Amino acid sequence: MVDTQNLGNLPESPQGASLQAGTVLQNRWRIIGVLGIGGMSSVYKARDLRFPNVVRYVAVKEMLNLVTDPQIREMTLRNFEREADILASLSHPAMPEIYDYFPRGDQIYLVMEFITGKDLEAILNSVPMERISVDTIRKWAIELCDVLAYLHEHEPEPIIFRDVKPSNVMIDQHGNVRLIDFGIAKVFESGQKGTMIGTEGYSAPEQYKGEATPLSDIYGIGATLHHVLTRRDPRLEAPFSFAERPVRQYNPKVSAEFEAIIMRALAYNPTERFASVREMKTALEQLSRPGFGSVGISYGSAEDEEYLEEGGSVVPIWKFRCEDEVRSSPVVHGGIVYVGAYDTNLYALQANDGSFKWKFATEGGLAASPAVDPDNNVVIIGSEDSVIYAVDMRTGRIVWTIMTERPVRCTARVALGHVFVGSDDGKLYAAKSGNGRVIWKYDAGAPIRSRPWVTDEYIIFGSETGEVVGLDLGGTPKWRFRARRGVTSSPVVHEGVAYVGSNDWHVYAIDIKTGYTIWRFRTQKPVWSSPAVDADTKSLLVGSVDGNLYSLDIESGKERWRFTTESQITSSPALGDGTVYFGGIDRNVYCIDVKTGKLRWSFTTEGPVPSSPCVADSVVYIGSSDNYVYALTA
Repeated sequence: MVDTQNLGNLPESPQGASLQAGTVLQNRWRIIGVLGIGGMSSVYKARDLRFPNVVRYVAVKEMLNLVTDPQIREMTLRNFEREADILASLSHPAMPEIYDYFPRGDQIYLVMEFITGKDLEAILNSVPMERISVDTIRKWAIELCDVLAYLHEHEPEPIIFRDVKPSNVMIDQHGNVRLIDFGIAKVFESGQKGTMIGTEGYSAPEQYKGEATPLSDIYGIGATLHHVLTRRDPRLEAPFSFAERPVRQYNPKVSAEFEAIIMRALAYNPTERFASVREMKTALEQLSRPGFGSVGISYGSAEDEEYLEEGGSVVPIWKFRCEDEVRSSPVVHGGIVYVGAYDTNLYALQANDGSFKWKFATEGGLAASPAVDPDNNVVIIGSEDSVIYAVDMRTGRIVWTIMTERPVRCTARVALGHVFVGSDDGKLYAAKSGNGRVIWKYDAGAPIRSRPWVTDEYIIFGSETGEVVGLDLGGTPKWRFRARRGVTSSPVVHEGVAYVGSNDWHVYAIDIKTGYTIWRFRTQKPVWSSPAVDADTKSLLVGSVDGNLYSLDIESGKERWRFTTESQITSSPALGDGTVYFGGIDRNVYCIDVKTGKLRWSFTTEGPVPSSPCVADSVVYIGSSDNYVYALTA
């Protein structure tokens, strides 16, 4: 039985995906959204409903039956079933754990561990080569060899992966390798031929003849390492031409010994490669340490690196000068930083070096922050010229607009195939994010500058009258909560509770089903900052105009610690790995330990910092009233 909840009469799934957000499979797995869509399958993020008091996410892989040829459909079905069988029979730290496998109509679903992290292809597209140390890549290579050795040595029969490439190698939140997508892995039978399968550029020469063996996976490791270390995509080069592109020619930090291991793995003749992936792993482990650098991602040259004492300061990776103040907050997607400025321009900058890509000019200043819709390849931003713009992410050209009656200082929220954004005309607009067609408007009667939060049931936002409203997905109000003064702060929802600040000097915890207050915490001045939840410490982080960043217990609202600055805090905090970042009107950007509230580092700009930070790939991006956008080491 499937329980599907719709966005009124609005929702559209991404093309190729059949499950809507809110669908419940097997009375247990509630779909949150789409993680990715491939040629033969879709992958969704879902929540395990058997743990009502703990948020436990899983990945649900759905086989897509998009082809009509019965033979191809049968082959796809066999591949999917084989992936489930293979995963169910294996156990290794670098492999996702499988939880369930079941049919539903014509579709088949595989439920497995949700891995937080990025695949190597995404890292290649967003992190410059100089910021990943060679020794980190060597560590990943050793871990990749270890899991492939486990497969090749599997009893009673070896398993070959057949598609080693960057997009199939995840780096989780702990910096460890996780091997994903076993769709074309197979039990190895010596002498058996099959169709050519794999990915051009990463597949060994013998795979083109249908003769994949464990030595073919070694070639795939070599091709992946070559790509990561040189940033030369083998899919764009002549087949089997790695010897013409020596690793050290593009990355002199790589030792000659490491290069030799990679080139041996890439030998055209399988017998000239390592005899086994275990042998390759041993060679990587025995590499001498000099010439590799420290484990982890590094920034800048060795001369620029230093260990920061408590309360230390940092040097920007780069900074970009706009023509006026930067009050909005940057957003990063696909290696590009999008940020608005009061010079009326929306800028697109390269995340690795801050170089200019394009800008789009509106007719008014940009106080709102951009919102990215990757499904439709647009960046959405409101302007003080009373227009909401959708701009092509790649070219900076306008795609659609929505005219409002007053300036737009609210940051849009993209969710469920739609965009939700408020205006100073008092209306919350719901529109299709693909074409900008307005589906409904809700009149709050006062300017809406609070960014809406969207769940699978509610849209929650505040207005300048002090109302916090919970709408259903069709735009009908379900509850209202009234603070004593305006709510400019944007709510954050965690485990059924909305947390939001108010100009009445309070932070509120509100039940999202009823609108009832669970607790409230009083600061010493208004709260314009939007809260952030750190699930690990069960803390709510929020700034106040009183100059303090507060850490509150999310269950009780009791203060755990406060960090005092020299002026107001209107910036909203952003969380990193055990840290929280925010800007201050005292001109500083701060990095604070989440558990203790102690200063890790600070960075001083030449103007107040009302902008909120964006943390991506161990970099903090933030704007300042000194007209600059900064990239700082997290």
